[in-house]
Amino acid sequence: MGISQTVFKFLSSQKKAIGYSLMGLLTVGSEHLFSLSAFKCPCSNKNYTYGLVYLFVPALVLLFVGFALNGSTWQLFTGCCVNPKKLFPKGKSCHFFHAFCQITLKAFVAPVMWLSVVLLNGTFYECAMSGSKNLKYLEMLCHNKSNKCLEELPKVACGQTSLSSWETEEILLTLQAESQVVGWCVIVSAAFLSLLITCYGHCQSNTSHLQKRFWKIYTEKEKEQFEKYFEVYATKLSERNLKSFFENKKLEPFPMPSFRAWEEASALDSFNINQQIFSTLHKLVEDSMKENDSNEAQDTMVNLGEGETV
Repeated sequence: MGISQTVFKFLSSQKKAIGYSLMGLLTVGSEHLFSLSAFKCPCSNKNYTYGLVYLFVPALVLLFVGFALNGSTWQLFTGCCVNPKKLFPKGKSCHFFHAFCQITLKAFVAPVMWLSVVLLNGTFYECAMSGSKNLKYLEMLCHNKSNKCLEELPKVACGQTSLSSWETEEILLTLQAESQVVGWCVIVSAAFLSLLITCYGHCQSNTSHLQKRFWKIYTEKEKEQFEKYFEVYATKLSERNLKSFFENKKLEPFPMPSFRAWEEASALDSFNINQQIFSTLHKLVEDSMKENDSNEAQDTMVNLGEGETV
C-alpha cells in the first residue's frame, strides 16, 4: 500500500511532464501515420505548395485545438461580447494581454512539437524544397550535377528521376540535412525562449520560491475541490427538484451564489502578494468577509446611537 501511494504521489506531481511526454508520443505517431498513409508527394511543380501544407497546416490545427482545449481561453472570453469591460477591467488594462500570452504559450507547445518531429524526419521538407520557386536555391542543389537536374529535381523526392543514383542520393541527403538543421533550430529556439520567459518571470516576481510553490499547490487543490462541490451541489439540487416534481411538494429554499458572485469567481486567477490572495475565489471570499464585518460594525454603531438617544 505504501509503495502504491508513493508511486501515485510521484505521478501526480509529474502531471505536466507526463502530459508533454504523451503529447510528444502522439505527435511522433501522427507524423508517422501521415507519412505512411496520407502524404503522397506529387513530384511536379506542386511540390512546394503540397509540402508546405503538410508542414504547417497540421501545426495550425494543433494551435487552434490548443486554444480550444485550454479552459483559461473560455474563462477569459466568456461573456466578453456582452460585456467588453470584462477583458479590460478598470485598473488592470494589461491583465488581458498577460492572460492571453500565457494561454498562447501553452497552445504553441503542440505545434512546435509537430514542426520539430516533421523537420527531423525530413519527408515533408524534401518534397516542398525540391519544388521550390527560388531559382538560386535550385541551382545550388544542382551544383556540379548534370544539365537535366533542374528539370528532374521535383521527381527526386519520389525516386522517379532519371538522374544518376549518386546525384539523387546527394540531393536527398542535402535536403534531409537542411530539414534536420531547421528542426534543431526550432527545438533550440523554443527551449531558449521558454527558459528566457521562465527566468524573466522569476526575476521580476515579488514572491518567494516557497510562496510560489504554495500558490501552485493551492490552485490545484482549489480546482479539485471545485469539481467535488459542483458534483455535490448539482446532485443535491437535482434531487430536490425531482423530489418536488414527483411528490408535488413545495420547494425548500436552496442556497446558491448570486449571479454577480458567479461572474466574479469565473474571472482568471489573480495573485496579490501584498494581500496574501491566491486566487479569484480567495479574493471574493475575503472581500465578502470584509463587507460583512463592515456591515456588522455599522449596525453596532447604529444600535449604540439609538441606545444613547433613549
